[in-house]
Amino acid sequence: MSSSNEQTTGRPSSAHRSSAAGESAVTVLGLGPMGQALAGAFLDAGIRTTVWNRTPGKDRELVERGATSAATAEEAVAAGELTVVCVVNYDAADAVLRRDAVTEALKGRTVVNLSADTPARARDTADWAARHGIHYLDGAIMTPTPTIGTPDAVFLHSGPLEPYEQHLPVLRALGGTHTHLGTEISRAAAYDVALLDIFWTASAGYAHALAVARAEGISGRELAPFAKGIAEILPPLFEEWADDVDDGTFSGETNPLTSGASSMAHIVHASEEHGIDAGVMRAAEGWARRTIGLGHGTDGLSRIAEVLGRH
Repeated sequence: MSSSNEQTTGRPSSAHRSSAAGESAVTVLGLGPMGQALAGAFLDAGIRTTVWNRTPGKDRELVERGATSAATAEEAVAAGELTVVCVVNYDAADAVLRRDAVTEALKGRTVVNLSADTPARARDTADWAARHGIHYLDGAIMTPTPTIGTPDAVFLHSGPLEPYEQHLPVLRALGGTHTHLGTEISRAAAYDVALLDIFWTASAGYAHALAVARAEGISGRELAPFAKGIAEILPPLFEEWADDVDDGTFSGETNPLTSGASSMAHIVHASEEHGIDAGVMRAAEGWARRTIGLGHGTDGLSRIAEVLGRH
């Protein structure tokens, strides 16, 4: 698998702004908060930027900053060799890109799709692009909107290396780090789904914890410092569990799964005593009990990943 890592720090230098601006133009389709941030970063880098949004009026501030507003999506994509798409999902992207006039205008050009969806949808879009002579890169933005154009932005890309390297000077204008994960088109979406799985389940867990704590008379501000301490325990565990899963070790010497399942049951009981829905924790306890029932009670929590992956 071919892969490369590219990193930038801060906003582009004046030399980079000149180079990127001289080499290419960019079109941004989709002007929600993230799309506006992407277009704004390109403008800040001095890159000729064309914008289009399905709902009119969202480009006003960008036009005042120097962007060109296209009347139609096909006009927008015809304005340069690179189109960056950032909409809510691939249904929305398909509704724009797969219109006959837009598809025709994209032939021979490159699309970088930074919309979020599943790996299967990334593969489907790549197949569509290949059938119509469109160069296609899939991508994911792993940081919030305010990070765009700063050192904190994180972008993941996958797909053919040649168009990635060709357009990387322009993409670098978005700041932060850009990592090419390989030529398999669905890799960026797969990372995105897996990493957001961590984020949303952890965030939901914290919201649930706040509800349980408040029911017991503990304020959010009182809980937060200790919650941060729990979060600091996790990074080394992430690496340990990754090794367990990859190596098939699943050591539970210090914290066997039977102990974890007992702790999960306490959370369920305490929640439901206050009438608080414990569905997420019940699901987690269910995974643990299932794994224990298969004879893995002395293994660590990481064994659940292996059991969930069985067919």
